[in-house]
Amino acid sequence: MTTELLQQVRVIDPVSGTDEIADVLIADGKIQAIASQISDISPDTQIRDCRGLVLGTGLVDLYSHSGEPGFEERETLVSFLQAAAAGGFTRVSILPDTSPAIDNPALVAQLQKKTRGQGDNSFSPSPTPPISPSPHLYTWGAVTLDVAGKQMTELADLAAASVVGFTDGLPLDNLGLVRRVLEYVQPLYKPVAFWPCDRQLMSNGVMREGADALRFGLPPVPASAETTAIASLLELVAATGNSQVHIMRVSTARSVELIAAAKANGLPITASTTWMHLLLDTKAVKSYDTSLHLDPPLGNASDVKALRAGVRSGVIDAIAIDHAPYTYEEKVQAFAEAPAGAIGFELALPLLWQHLVETGEFTALELWQALSSRPAQCLQQKMQAIAPHQSVELTLFAPQQTWKVDRKNLYTLSSNTPWFGQELLGRVVKIWL
Repeated sequence: MTTELLQQVRVIDPVSGTDEIADVLIADGKIQAIASQISDISPDTQIRDCRGLVLGTGLVDLYSHSGEPGFEERETLVSFLQAAAAGGFTRVSILPDTSPAIDNPALVAQLQKKTRGQGDNSFSPSPTPPISPSPHLYTWGAVTLDVAGKQMTELADLAAASVVGFTDGLPLDNLGLVRRVLEYVQPLYKPVAFWPCDRQLMSNGVMREGADALRFGLPPVPASAETTAIASLLELVAATGNSQVHIMRVSTARSVELIAAAKANGLPITASTTWMHLLLDTKAVKSYDTSLHLDPPLGNASDVKALRAGVRSGVIDAIAIDHAPYTYEEKVQAFAEAPAGAIGFELALPLLWQHLVETGEFTALELWQALSSRPAQCLQQKMQAIAPHQSVELTLFAPQQTWKVDRKNLYTLSSNTPWFGQELLGRVVKIWL
């Protein structure tokens, strides 16, 4: 295996809470040494000048959508993993809303077998997609059969098949079923994730309620469609006890307040928002770009401010990508008719870095924690510190590298993003596993 020396790289370690310039020596799948300067190296060591580059723990995505099985024209498992690797992710988790849905152990085993042996050393993005993408793929097991929200799956069987947790990734309207799920998962010691949304309050809305929704003439979604569902869920969590609950896709300021109060009262919950909800608000929808049709919809400016503060404080534990690929034909419709979702693996880190870290609103360490160590904790996993003798799980990022978001530079099969055709600053150079 290649021995590599990364000279004068900025090492961001969210586990130890450090941000420093150092030399890092990597060999045999492990970090051999970290020092202010390393000169004692073998003659065959590959030396890389990393001044201006960032080395951090691998990024972890809590939930995203794979086209395969069922919608391979949107995304295959291979392209899904390639896109994740190109974005710096070393662990990714797919939602069960595939076709067929991931609601039985046989399909979990089939997906694991298909992705096994995809390569576990390293991947460097290049103009040609790599043969062996390397991120670890985890699967969420469906809470209900065919994610239809009516009949609970055999949760114990799915747990035995090594799903990372349970979710439908869709709103569950039956609170009696939600309560039973919370009771059933307690002895399984795996998280259960809910997207709180009252579909009756949401109705046919596609944009956050407010002045911009009126101005753009789009059906509104009141913030209460999310907050009432969160309040109900929190009451059930308090009533049932020790279930580890994750609240997905938090998008309103009031939701942050409810979650903060619940955590202060000791409820066993974690929460996440998506990367696009941290960057954009309702004013962006004036373009009517269907890649901005999201579920939940983009928030108002006050929501974005509260979400950013929630991530920094830890009330919102993690930033999720919620990568949702769709074909051109599916997205080239009227805004309200197009399916909700956008791609994100290859764009999230560069855009978050430029808009949050370069502006000084977040420290680099705060952003990396929300994209790496804290999402791992939400999945009840651990991220190792960047230290000698530890196995490598690292991402090397060039914050000032310019690239254009177009088909020849994207590894995902889809291109539904409002940044398509634009030049961005920041790109992942390499990941190690």
